[in-house]
Amino acid sequence: MSRDLPPLNALRAFEAVARLDSVSRAAEELHVTHGAVSRHLKSLEEALGTALFVREGRGLALTPAGHRLHEAAEAAFGPLRQAWSELRRRPSQAPFVLGCPGSVLARWMIPRLDRLARERPDLTLHLAASDTAPDAALTGLDAALLIASGPWPADWQVHELAPERIGPVVSPRFAGFERLRDAAPEALAHESLLHTQSRPQAWSDWAARSGVDAGALSPGTGFPHLYYLLEAANAGLGVAIAPEPLVTEDLAAGRLVAPWGFVETDARWALVARKRGNDPRVAELAQWLRGALAEG
Repeated sequence: MSRDLPPLNALRAFEAVARLDSVSRAAEELHVTHGAVSRHLKSLEEALGTALFVREGRGLALTPAGHRLHEAAEAAFGPLRQAWSELRRRPSQAPFVLGCPGSVLARWMIPRLDRLARERPDLTLHLAASDTAPDAALTGLDAALLIASGPWPADWQVHELAPERIGPVVSPRFAGFERLRDAAPEALAHESLLHTQSRPQAWSDWAARSGVDAGALSPGTGFPHLYYLLEAANAGLGVAIAPEPLVTEDLAAGRLVAPWGFVETDARWALVARKRGNDPRVAELAQWLRGALAEG
């Protein structure tokens, strides 16, 4: 063993005891036994040929040699601890791969990427669009943004962001707009309703939660993806059913109107990642997404 440096494991134990004023607390922080810490202290004192602590009441006090070694250890371990903490918060400069449905990517994420870049300049996203549910291993992804309901895979960490809210939307360009804008929702029974083939139950789900007879509603043109459905609604082709966050900008601009508002479903907006991962960017992104969804 080099005589130029003390045994580093023993020095680490000594620094923890001196900083925490307790062998027990040092052992807990280092995830070792009380006896292991005591042995490390003894090995240092034997190597130095002098005591580092003396008993003082029911505790320990540093000797002059202990004070000098503690100052040196603190100067070494303090910056090291700080650097390690910062590196763990930013574990990689590699892009964070986020999967999400194409409609969410096009109509919600992309319009907010500039804001995300301003507010989280250290988070570089690589966006992967897919309209099929990710596999349980989240292959190729660091996380996925979903609108779904449980149960969730056991090996996922799930950050629920907001409840899903859906409702009918229609463009002022639609031929029947004036007839519908002030009508009761039952008036939809006389309309051919636009829907997505990926979520055919959306209209009946909304009807059940809105007190409307789902059996009286007639499905019209179906589209393979929600993005196409909303483009059709914007073009005035009919009444569509949509999650509220995906149409907020259309509503604000007057391109679409939601005459009967939106209702909550059992689904949730959620950010999911693997439990075994320890990437702090997941929690940071979840916090940002939660705030962005709350603001609309």
